[in-house]
Amino acid sequence: MSLVKAKKHLGQHFLTDKNIAAKIVQSLQHTSLYNQVLEVGPGMGILSDILLQQKNYETYLIDIDTESFHFLKNKYPNLGDKLINGDFLALNFNEVFAGKFAIIGNFPYNISSQILFKILDNRNQIVEMVGMFQKEVAQRCAEKPGSKEYGILSVFLQSYYKVEYLFTVKAGVFNPPPKVLSAVIRLTRNAVEHLACDEKLFWQVVKAGFNQRRKTLRNALSAVINKNLMGDDPIFDLRAERLSVDDFVRLTNLIQKAHG
Repeated sequence: MSLVKAKKHLGQHFLTDKNIAAKIVQSLQHTSLYNQVLEVGPGMGILSDILLQQKNYETYLIDIDTESFHFLKNKYPNLGDKLINGDFLALNFNEVFAGKFAIIGNFPYNISSQILFKILDNRNQIVEMVGMFQKEVAQRCAEKPGSKEYGILSVFLQSYYKVEYLFTVKAGVFNPPPKVLSAVIRLTRNAVEHLACDEKLFWQVVKAGFNQRRKTLRNALSAVINKNLMGDDPIFDLRAERLSVDDFVRLTNLIQKAHG
């Protein structure tokens, strides 16, 4: 079987270290909430080899790269329709999974944010995710309020998931090596079904606050609420990076109340 050539336009960096691959797979907690796992971008199957040995869940693979798909089809001839040649970002999960499932992968770094927002959009079906990202993205996801790394993605993910930074991965264990460090994080769905506020407004408030993160919220939120309606609550005099998820929920409710 000829090897798959990594394609720059797909952001492919194939993991070559089997010990790290095993560590990533072992990071799946496999709760009682799911018995199916979807691997995104399996490449040549270094994670898949370990995943497919697991007896307590079914493994599905999806790869947009046709060369990888045919390589994996030859490597795992019994997978059938559990091997998907397609775009994860366009996948309709309801057509593949009847219930809740987990996601795992060495994700292409050029679409990291899109992958995470796809997970957020399907948060009630995706109950766990273990994934490799560029280190800076991984840190941003897990960061707490008060730092420059804390941002829109931090707030959104931490609203619905417990986010854990698990370990850092050096560039030398990939082919080709990326020019950055990598890191593995785990998302575990929390008990929040709906935030205690208007969620659509919450997303608008968070985005507006961080889009002008150097300004206080009194100035940054002018597109969401008229300054004259903000009142004298001290939360408006803070910057977005100082607010926790609960603070943003309270802020959203203040804004909704001010609008009547």
